[in-house]
Amino acid sequence: MHPNDGRVVSNFIVQALKGEPITLYGDGSQTRAFCYVDDLIEGLVRMMGSPDDITGPINLGNPVETSIAELAKSIIDLTGSGSRIVYRPLPIDDPIQRCPDISQASAHLGWKPRTQLRMGLQRTIAYFDRLLAENGETSRAATGN
Repeated sequence: MHPNDGRVVSNFIVQALKGEPITLYGDGSQTRAFCYVDDLIEGLVRMMGSPDDITGPINLGNPVETSIAELAKSIIDLTGSGSRIVYRPLPIDDPIQRCPDISQASAHLGWKPRTQLRMGLQRTIAYFDRLLAENGETSRAATGN
């Protein structure tokens, strides 16, 4: 992931590591389902290795929903950041809920994600912390937090 890719996880983590305000659009009640990349890759590999009679669509993802506000608070907690949450208007086209139905992946591929959100966030925070430090940007590693 690029630190400035505009996705909620990378945005929140980079903002928290830099001690900047975390920008939350809407009231934070909208939900998303976050899947760690290693789990997604495993699902894709299983799909590619499945018999020819198994065709899509087969959703891959994590069916556990988390509110955006919960995500922001978890990232602040895990980074030890002093960042505060600032609220901005919710864009008109922003969906209130995103959550995949992975029943086909489970039934046909024997697949489900294994990485809990907290563990995935810890790994992703460590990645961005190193990346910011390598780029000479302020991060937990650089500040000793």
